[in-house]
Amino acid sequence: MATSTEVLQTKTEDLLIGALLRVPAQAIQRRLIKELNAAGFDELRLPHMAVLQFPGPNGARPGTIAERAGMSKQAINQLLSSLESYGYLLRSDGEGSARVVRSTERGHAAFWKMVDILRDIEEEWRTELGPERFAQLKALLFVVWDSPLVR
Repeated sequence: MATSTEVLQTKTEDLLIGALLRVPAQAIQRRLIKELNAAGFDELRLPHMAVLQFPGPNGARPGTIAERAGMSKQAINQLLSSLESYGYLLRSDGEGSARVVRSTERGHAAFWKMVDILRDIEEEWRTELGPERFAQLKALLFVVWDSPLVR
């Protein structure tokens, strides 16, 4: 009979990195939406995260937001229209003929609420993993973030 360590090693080896990163990211996004809704940002849904994800839409062009999200400009413009109708952002003329997205007061409030929720999540992960392992996880993820692997 396999020990729990052997079972864990097998599971870890069998899982590809995409799943290991995707599942926690999706759980974080679901929690963000759930807690944002509970805090009075009732209109926000998971698809809106494509626009609201770090670094946020403030000051960006719709095309830039689409590129970050890996979505078409048409799809992003639908999300931008939705968020604009809910009062989270405005689209205005920028330099030349390009439109620029700006967060409203409500948009900024949602952003800061997201920061609070993410800090709570980090604290829970730190408690679950232990401070040293959590610091290692963040350090390794930052190395990947800052490498050609994500370009």
